[in-house]
Amino acid sequence: MPLKLSRLAALFAAGALLPLVPSTPAIAAPRDAQAQTEAARLAQLAQRVTIMRDKWGIPHVFGKTDADAVFGMIYAQAEDDFNRVELNYINAMGRLAEVEGEAEIWRDLRMKLFIRPEELKAQYASSPAWLRKLADAFADGLNHYLLTHPEVKPKLITRFEPWMAFSFSEGSIGGDIESVNLKQLEEFYGKLPVPLVAAVEPEAEPRGSNGFAIAPRLTASGRAMLLINPHTSFYFRPEIHMVSEEGLNAYGAVTWGQFFIYQGFNERTGWMHTSGGGDVIDEYLETVTERGGRHFYQYGDGEREVKAVTIELPYKSADGMAVRKVTAYFTHHGPVVRQADGKWVSVSLMNMPQKALMQSYLRTKARDYKSFNEVMQLRTNSSNNTVYADADGNIAYYHGNFVPRRNASFDWRHPVDGSNPATDWQGLHEVRETITLFNPANGWIQNTNNWPFSAAGPNSPKQADYAAYMWSLPENARGRNAVRVLGQAKNLTLDSLIATAYDTYLAAFEPLVPALARDYDALPENDPLKAQLREQVGVLRGWDLRYSLESVPTTLAIFWAQDMVDRANAAARTAEVPVVDFISTRIGPAERLQSLVRASAKLSADFGSWKTPWGEVNRFQRLTGDIQHKFDDAKPSIPVPFPSANWGSLASFGMTSKQNTRRIYGERGNSFVAVVEFGPRVRAKSILAGGQSGNPASRHFTDQAGMYARAQFKDVLFYKEDIEKNLERKYHPGQ
Repeated sequence: MPLKLSRLAALFAAGALLPLVPSTPAIAAPRDAQAQTEAARLAQLAQRVTIMRDKWGIPHVFGKTDADAVFGMIYAQAEDDFNRVELNYINAMGRLAEVEGEAEIWRDLRMKLFIRPEELKAQYASSPAWLRKLADAFADGLNHYLLTHPEVKPKLITRFEPWMAFSFSEGSIGGDIESVNLKQLEEFYGKLPVPLVAAVEPEAEPRGSNGFAIAPRLTASGRAMLLINPHTSFYFRPEIHMVSEEGLNAYGAVTWGQFFIYQGFNERTGWMHTSGGGDVIDEYLETVTERGGRHFYQYGDGEREVKAVTIELPYKSADGMAVRKVTAYFTHHGPVVRQADGKWVSVSLMNMPQKALMQSYLRTKARDYKSFNEVMQLRTNSSNNTVYADADGNIAYYHGNFVPRRNASFDWRHPVDGSNPATDWQGLHEVRETITLFNPANGWIQNTNNWPFSAAGPNSPKQADYAAYMWSLPENARGRNAVRVLGQAKNLTLDSLIATAYDTYLAAFEPLVPALARDYDALPENDPLKAQLREQVGVLRGWDLRYSLESVPTTLAIFWAQDMVDRANAAARTAEVPVVDFISTRIGPAERLQSLVRASAKLSADFGSWKTPWGEVNRFQRLTGDIQHKFDDAKPSIPVPFPSANWGSLASFGMTSKQNTRRIYGERGNSFVAVVEFGPRVRAKSILAGGQSGNPASRHFTDQAGMYARAQFKDVLFYKEDIEKNLERKYHPGQ
């Protein structure tokens, strides 16, 4: 079904474009007269906007038009953490080395292979009037913040331009572009020797999310409900409410610097994104020859010329700014990003900023399933799935959205032959052809970054009905846990949905602990391990596989499993098996037992005994507003019961940076979390990791931290009368 953009555009009021002041980022301030005119114009716009900060510091932004709401919400973001707003755009435009130095030029190159200012400016210019107005308001709001806060010194961008919003149009930082390996990119363009054995990075804390949609028949109120549970890096998205007289009334999480609610709800519909949809990024092996300083690649019965583009990479040096020039190469598949087995490797991925920005914003104004589904026809939500619920009682699921149509006879998990025209993408699948669900009979939908074939229990999509490239991730322990708890759900309330989302069972240990017990029982009585591990194995045998702050087996099991993961990581990647599955099925008794020996020793060395309760180890701490977190065992912290999602915990709390402390300090996992009940009036509860503000001097820096650790949610203040009763401050931007 084709998207009727004219019908969607009717959601927006017509209006004249705000005048633009042409400039480029990081240029000198305009002359005094121009500055005064600009300041007066922005101040006048600010009077159209009211920001109401509630007792948690959450900004509720009210404007006459959608553009007014955008102006106010982006201004409020800058108030809360301008550093993160600016850094996201520095990164998105490939300018990080100008701030951080030469070490970041390859990250900048990766972005500039896809993001080019001249193309973004053209996309802005060709956008519908309503989208240009929103982009104008985005730039105006940030520029008004800088004009009214002269004490704030940007790292690089002294003036924001409307086209910049198109550099960062999907909700994930970097999006699909970050799939390109930086080390391999540097090896290719830096002309470094390719190592004979590729380095294997440690297993990362999982990126992802949980989304649950509950049909009315399973709720106490008889109304649909939605769980919004992104597992991102902490402080990645603040909580914001934006309202206009043009029909906008969206609440939820916004990625710093973007002008749309990424995961959230309005008074009629709600949407949650989980990563790991279809296989949407493909690599092509290109057979390249050089003649006369030009490169050519085989294609079909002939060859084509490789496009060569000089890309400048400015970077900060000890002597000021320097520039490194790189000749980047492109085939019709996309940019060349590495080499393998004597061939160049190019990559194809979704890169449609204008449509992505349109889709990201339009879904926040959808009033029902029909209009939401119509927005999905834009097909630019490439890196995520969507879990949906609405006030009409509908629940739905989209496994991916941007799905290239491909020849299913090829194995798209690996690079394919770029010289074979049969490997070219053949447009996109229609949404109706992708893996979707609508009101399944079981009454619930779940996704935990797992495959779609358990999304609705017995009513899930059938694997045999879809091409293998339409899904990319297997089942996981969280998915098994979600199916278990949702299969038992009935008469759910907001509070019991929260309890369901924080179920304490660690499904990853279901196969691991019995295997360990069998290994131990098989040891000869005279084996030294029999006595050394008797007490530890006994503790794990008696464990109910549930975490708690007081639980000693939780601590021992997680340190044991982490030791196995660290040692099996390389082999698991070679076998193309998730490492947690690998340690459950492919390692031997000796490895399992020795990992328990090492885990016991580590706990004893770090905490004085392996009998250490989990709450002593797993902690929340927020000391600074820095992007790179700092932790200190000597400073105050809060015990957190829920662990890493690696172990099947639905609620997630994991450490991503190299651990230089005894304790585990969470940096990724549950960040913004909300539960929503739809009906004549929306009811919702939410929680943030830490708090709304990135300023350590603000009382909203950690005012939600204790509640976060206890899974104690606050009431969402969605209606103006409720906001007024819990008001901290009411003002126009700039006041």
